[in-house]
Amino acid sequence: MELLKNSTLFRLVFVLILLLLSACGERPEIGGMAVPEAPPRQADAAQLAMGEQVFTTHCAKCHGERAQGAANWRKTDADGNYPPPPLDGSGHAWHHSREVLKGMIRDGSPQGEGNMPAWKGRLSEEQIDAAIAWFQSIWPKPVYDAWFEMQQRGR
Repeated sequence: MELLKNSTLFRLVFVLILLLLSACGERPEIGGMAVPEAPPRQADAAQLAMGEQVFTTHCAKCHGERAQGAANWRKTDADGNYPPPPLDGSGHAWHHSREVLKGMIRDGSPQGEGNMPAWKGRLSEEQIDAAIAWFQSIWPKPVYDAWFEMQQRGR
């Protein structure tokens, strides 16, 4: 149990379990609900290249070079704010719609919840969309499938 307190190890174990479940031919469950398979992702190479560049230039400083987030992202800092979460599919970003993700990037963290700066006026809508497309492209398939299912249900 002590090993699972390490958030990096916990995320790795979580992703590995999801991948193993998908490799067994059974659909993984998240929250006790089977996750249907999403249609194949339609990756636009130019958009993904732009997104990776935007992420590397503007986001990696806080969210990590591999979008792994801060090791202690679940614990508030001395000011009561949360550190940058992972965007690689191991954090909570997959729980949010594309519009919520865009709003967080465009408008920044709500007061007292984090230190995410507002990128409105510094990044175009196209750049924001590209950054989201890029970090979603690195999500493991079961995580993307769960996100897609949530979007279909309108969450």
